[in-house]
Amino acid sequence: MSADINVREKQEASMNSTETTHDRTMFSPVVDIWETDTGLVLVADLPGVTPDNLSVDLSDSILTINGLIGSEVEGRKSLIQEYEVGNFYRQFTLAEGLNQSAIAASLKEGVLKLVIPRLAPAQPRKIEIRTIAD
Repeated sequence: MSADINVREKQEASMNSTETTHDRTMFSPVVDIWETDTGLVLVADLPGVTPDNLSVDLSDSILTINGLIGSEVEGRKSLIQEYEVGNFYRQFTLAEGLNQSAIAASLKEGVLKLVIPRLAPAQPRKIEIRTIAD
């Protein structure tokens, strides 16, 4: 795993587990993370989620994805349902070398994509010396 991101293993969070920040059973969505020349890309599989039921937040270098995937589809009776439904929650700790103010998120056909660029390295420059009058 890249040193740029710390990922907790996928687990179910429920009232009976060590997860104490939520009062209901939640699941962790499946994610893929890969490294590019310019940063990281995180993709989360969230079939059936709508932008209104999805939240991506960043606070103190902790990236949190949470929301709700509904199980009801009007006009259809489910015979087999293998995708998780209900409340979901997943957190990632981002390294200081990532440009946290430039994270971009998109949602297309149930796939959340986050592009997390790296900070540009400091460029060499000439530093002006000012004289200060006494």
